[in-house]
Amino acid sequence: MYHTIVVGGGPAGMMAAIKACDAGKSVLLIEKNEKLGKKLYITGKGRCNVTNASDVEYHLKQQTCNAKFLYSAFYSFDSAMVMSFLEEEGLALKVERGQRVFPASDKSSDVIKALENAMRKRGVKVMLHSTVQELMTSHNQIEGVKLSTKETLNAQHVIIATGGVSYSMTGSTGDGHTFAKTLGHKIVPLLQGLVPIETVEEDIYELQGLSLKNVRLTAKDSQREYYSEIGEMLFTHFGVSGPLVLSASSYIARNIALKTVEVVIDLKPGLDNEKLDKRILRDFNEHQKKAIQNVLKGLLPQKMIPVLLKRCQIDPMKSIDQITREERMMLVQQMKNFTLHVKAFRKFNEAIITRGGVDVQDINPHTMESMHIKGLYFVGEVLDLDALTGGFNLQIAFSTGALAGMSTLD
Repeated sequence: MYHTIVVGGGPAGMMAAIKACDAGKSVLLIEKNEKLGKKLYITGKGRCNVTNASDVEYHLKQQTCNAKFLYSAFYSFDSAMVMSFLEEEGLALKVERGQRVFPASDKSSDVIKALENAMRKRGVKVMLHSTVQELMTSHNQIEGVKLSTKETLNAQHVIIATGGVSYSMTGSTGDGHTFAKTLGHKIVPLLQGLVPIETVEEDIYELQGLSLKNVRLTAKDSQREYYSEIGEMLFTHFGVSGPLVLSASSYIARNIALKTVEVVIDLKPGLDNEKLDKRILRDFNEHQKKAIQNVLKGLLPQKMIPVLLKRCQIDPMKSIDQITREERMMLVQQMKNFTLHVKAFRKFNEAIITRGGVDVQDINPHTMESMHIKGLYFVGEVLDLDALTGGFNLQIAFSTGALAGMSTLD
């Protein structure tokens, strides 16, 4: 019989196993894949943004739902503790723009190695290629797990760290949600989080591959504004992607009437309409005989010019001295309000995280233990918790995993 069994070998599961084993207890980690940290390996395009070097209050502000639930987890094991832990395990770290923390080697595999070494040193037993089929309980108390091979393993505590359903090829197939639902927990509907957006407009296909920096992206409908930030974005063959778009997607994910949402891009957020018009007028006055498509090169990326002029119904070859004030105002309007309409989110296999999951109202925020089954814990992405990009989602995994692991020792 084990003291604790952890189901799932991602960041939340590995950290839970480490903390549960810190007091010398017997801990078994079960992973269905052939190796640990399969999803962690591909995060941050293989670089792995392990956390964000900001304080707890800032981390809480980056949550898109249920931030209050994370107070105990974050204060029990914050980003500074994550960094210190990884460095003590021999992983050199570096802090980049936006306080994003990466391994100095830029290799996510080094993060996984550090976690594996930490488990090995503490004596955590690991079972790979093993699938938990069922949780065993008696009188609302966890008793262990049953594997797909029908083998049963007993434990006083079981920690579920099976992740969501995004990137299913990494093994995230919603097993934890099935376990939770079977035992009476509510599951908040699953949605794609931090995911590219498909748009209605076809003219943006001409912009495929164009990356924009220092633009403001606002997502809104007729009732409210969901998101508005300055940063980077990317046009694709289906719509838009990039950091701003991914973050916006998490704010509008639960909007039922998705197709009523507009994505408005302000190409010149540092200038109001009046100042932008003066800037354009200055350029026009200097190049009155040139075609407008050539004069706009000083203001816009080359790919953007024909699309913008088409929206303004201005002939690209029209000379500046023939441009009317109304046409100039239309240019200002389009530069400040380049509008796209949301058609759909891309599928779960392109979503960085899963929104929804085990309802946190069924979980004790001070321990991560189930309110229904004693000795059963849920951590990481399996829960209805998610945050913006920048290392904040991995911090959720590390913090909730650590808290659950420590709570098994009480």
